[in-house]
Amino acid sequence: MAEPGQVQGLPKLLSYNAFLITASLFVGLSVLEGILDKNALSTIGLLLLLAIGLLVSSADFFIAGARSLAKRAGVAEVVIGLTVVSIGTSLPEILVTASAAYDIPTSSGDVADLAVGSIFGSVLVQITLILGIVALTRPIRVGPTWLRRDGMLMLSANILLGVLIWTGTTLNRVEGGFLVLAYVWYVVWLVRHRKEIQEDAREQGLEPQAGESMSLWSTGASIVMVVLGLSFALFAAHHLVELAVQVAQKLNVSEAVIGTTISGIGTSLPELTIALLSVRKSEGVAIGTLVGSNITDPTLSIGLAALVHPLEVSATGWTITSGLIIPATIVSIGVALLFMRTNYRFRRREGAMLISLYLVFLVLLALQRNGLILPT
Repeated sequence: MAEPGQVQGLPKLLSYNAFLITASLFVGLSVLEGILDKNALSTIGLLLLLAIGLLVSSADFFIAGARSLAKRAGVAEVVIGLTVVSIGTSLPEILVTASAAYDIPTSSGDVADLAVGSIFGSVLVQITLILGIVALTRPIRVGPTWLRRDGMLMLSANILLGVLIWTGTTLNRVEGGFLVLAYVWYVVWLVRHRKEIQEDAREQGLEPQAGESMSLWSTGASIVMVVLGLSFALFAAHHLVELAVQVAQKLNVSEAVIGTTISGIGTSLPELTIALLSVRKSEGVAIGTLVGSNITDPTLSIGLAALVHPLEVSATGWTITSGLIIPATIVSIGVALLFMRTNYRFRRREGAMLISLYLVFLVLLALQRNGLILPT
């Protein structure tokens, strides 16, 4: 890699780790899909893992290019983190839900259940499992202003999405458009108040360390990274949806369960990576990545999907979605916010409790599948 401040051009992309990993996963997925038996569960599982890996690596590639473009345009780092990185880390969720919505007219599975399950599953994974892992790595301070503004907005956005689904089982285009506009309003507000946000973070010691720098690419290289990253991610998201539906059919479980577990964990890997890498340099960035993503997912991600095609939860998926997945997500957010409010710090034991919450959720999923709770 180049020294801090050195601009890297297109030739450097050929030796850039993120590009090499992304290209290798793309070739591997394409080749194996053509030579392996697509009906075998082991093959589907392998291809699913490759698709998730490609989705995560291409999102990372996209983020690097987008951040570089924003930096070259003179956009403040705090605004980049709250907007570009937040949207970038949510790119897997955005593409999975949009691809699922696009496939609804032609798919034989209940892909709307997969889309809704992926969103709530991603939020649930991030606010319990991932935040818990990060807190176990190092206790995290939380700014009071972050809690009052972004924390409560995160809770409100997920409650709003839950209410919209609870009251009609369908998220139509009007509701999707409203969610997208709500997110746009949030981003506009952040940009207009970026100086106050930066000053508040600086006063609380939550700003990144002064010596921290990022790789800067040329404008041409940055554009190529954004275009290739998005293209690879679209390819991976489409395959992920198809493979997830096949897994659900092979295992005789609902698409909502697959979306909440396999897809939810897989699409949350960018947030886990960025949070773990940033926690030792900036506690604000670590907690902000997770909170910001959990505002983006129930507004922009699911809203765009509903604009592509209305999302109607199936009769088979309704019981588990409304009776377990949505309540578990909202309760977990409430518990996490309560922990944030306690001395404005996440301690290791609270991180362990959040991880335990996710394990309890998995147990409840198993009980539901065996008909011991919430029988259909």
